[in-house]
Amino acid sequence: MNGKKALSEKRRCARVASLFKTLSHPQRLYLLCRLCDGESTVQDLQTACGAPQPVISQHLMRMRLEGLIAARRVGNSMHYRIADPQIPALIRSMEKIFSA
Repeated sequence: MNGKKALSEKRRCARVASLFKTLSHPQRLYLLCRLCDGESTVQDLQTACGAPQPVISQHLMRMRLEGLIAARRVGNSMHYRIADPQIPALIRSMEKIFSA
């Protein structure tokens, strides 16, 4: 294996490890599952999760910084959606594997 290919594989592994670290938190995984169904506000996600708004916002900020989700402001509320097109496919695959 040449040096460029090895470096590329290491970067890809680091990206996947970071994604799995994010998915390893049950609340973040649940938020992503909800967002796979479509755009949601913080208030909608808070109601669905039953967690305090600051906790939800912290999880959402982390996932935004990682490029997994995106946000847009509508009036006084923030609307979140999946930004990485691979996330819904990954979530659906995990649902198939673990719901059997």
